[in-house]
Amino acid sequence: MSLAFVNAHDGAEPHSDAIWALAWTQADTVITASADGSIKQWDSVSGQVSRFLPAHTHGIVSLDVASTGKHALYNSLEGLTSLWNLETGEIDAQHESYVRTGADAGEPSWSVSLNPKGQTYASTGGSGNVTIHSAERDTFGERRATLPSGRNKFGMYCKHSPDGTRVAMSSETGQIYIFDLASASLLSTYTSHAMAVRSFAWSPDSQLLLTASEDKRLILHDVRVSASGKPSSGAVATFSGHSSWVLSADFSPDGRLALSGSADKTMKVWDIAARTAVSTVTDTGEVWAVSWRPKPSAAGSAGAFVSGGDDGIVRWWRSAGAG
Repeated sequence: MSLAFVNAHDGAEPHSDAIWALAWTQADTVITASADGSIKQWDSVSGQVSRFLPAHTHGIVSLDVASTGKHALYNSLEGLTSLWNLETGEIDAQHESYVRTGADAGEPSWSVSLNPKGQTYASTGGSGNVTIHSAERDTFGERRATLPSGRNKFGMYCKHSPDGTRVAMSSETGQIYIFDLASASLLSTYTSHAMAVRSFAWSPDSQLLLTASEDKRLILHDVRVSASGKPSSGAVATFSGHSSWVLSADFSPDGRLALSGSADKTMKVWDIAARTAVSTVTDTGEVWAVSWRPKPSAAGSAGAFVSGGDDGIVRWWRSAGAG
């Protein structure tokens, strides 16, 4: 089977530098974060900017959107973490993670992730650990727990499982760590990749993890945990086909398809069950960020997704049917 995706439309007001992160929200808007320091909310139908914030001095390197679609959590290059209220347009809270003084001194955050259950967010950075912080407005950023990986390798990316029970982190040397939040313990370590893992995606049912690496591969991991607490075997499939770094990944809302963006200027859609690419879409430059539309697609459609990369343009893509 092959699938075709066509460019539905482009954002009307491009960023002045690369888009480093984006998310298609449950409210059917798209949030983009850029190297130019700006963050924007877009109307997915018109491609127009509906909200934006004044540009930060430094680029925005990490973005996560609440499962409700009501808040966006983002982090700048120097480690300023902000909680943006997408309903009011206001910044609800900020945390200067780079401040090293005081009893709660930590390390500058790089990647951040909101817990789907609310109340907390996770961060990772230079130490290779995961820190759990308060996401409550009055105590935002306060450290609640530190989850050590045991390896002092830079944490490239962190993301909670959709069920909110675990958080995963990937490192500059290719390791994947999965932590249990209830016990604050390390459940699994995977060494499937030979180079940095810049991104990964959890399946909607929290049972699979798809990792995207500079080694040009995506690897599918079975990350289920048995009733006795024993983790599954890990890597179950390798997806090859990109000719350069794989920079981003996401699952379709039904978990049947996955999406990847690469420095080779292409995006690929993968059939998870068949373990194969079913579509390749060419872009104008490196594709740093991809996101599926979270709402289930209509019968007979493979859905829609959004992408962003080097040229600063957000692009919407829609299914044109199966071949």
